[in-house]
Amino acid sequence: MANGGKPMAAKAVFFTGATGDLGSLCAKALSETGSWTVFAAGTNEVKLAELGKLKNVIPVKVDIRSQESVLAARERVLRQTDKLDAIVNFAGLTAFTSMVEGDCIETTEQLLAVNVMGTVRINRVFFDLVYAGHGRIINCSSEAGWMTSQPFVAPYFLSKRAIEAYNDSLRRELMYISVPVIKIQPGSFDTSMTRGVFDKFDATLRDTKYYEKVLTRMKRLMEWELNQRQNPARLVRVVLCALEAKHPKLNYRVGTSKLLALMELLPDKCLDKLYLLIVNWQKT
Repeated sequence: MANGGKPMAAKAVFFTGATGDLGSLCAKALSETGSWTVFAAGTNEVKLAELGKLKNVIPVKVDIRSQESVLAARERVLRQTDKLDAIVNFAGLTAFTSMVEGDCIETTEQLLAVNVMGTVRINRVFFDLVYAGHGRIINCSSEAGWMTSQPFVAPYFLSKRAIEAYNDSLRRELMYISVPVIKIQPGSFDTSMTRGVFDKFDATLRDTKYYEKVLTRMKRLMEWELNQRQNPARLVRVVLCALEAKHPKLNYRVGTSKLLALMELLPDKCLDKLYLLIVNWQKT
């Protein structure tokens, strides 16, 4: 311990998004290993209190959009240790919206603030602790980071493409000083965030001026695809592997449906036509 406090396990990780469904599962799994102290970072005070009851889990309330909040979180970590074995950037938001209607500007700014700048901010503020601990950085992207962009989810795809570029550039920078940077690219998993897409879809359909027919016909396909959600335990295993592997992969893909993977084989023009056909084939 650097400055006194709760005894720590051998390794320490600062884990953002720990109050989300997937993040809390990862925090619990790490707690159960007995070899990790998890600084479980999030904004939901009730869920942070629940996580704090777990062995080797230290809850840290932090808004990753705020430099002041992140600096305060750093001070909280420093009361326990002066080094980290890993940072895991798991905090994130999703969205479903037209880019020419509604609050698309505010939505895009919000997703960039959390999904991109939050990750950049956490890595910058905590980097010296990772360097001191000869640790690694894990950034959570998405299948949206490598797949062809889909309609009505531009803010999410935009943010995850940005994470891909940031992650790869950071990896090639930090390899000169022997700090691994690892990317995780999850597909759709059964979480409240994924289920919340249905609500965003309904709101977009309710308020649209241009796309009522398109969205009505698209809804059944979207419901079918989202209902292919994977078991979250698969992603938890991948996160633990990325944290503990002696020679981790550069990136881990997990949970992408076979349909979406097959669609990636099509040229852009063919995929455009497919999206048109999908809507035209559906009956209202």
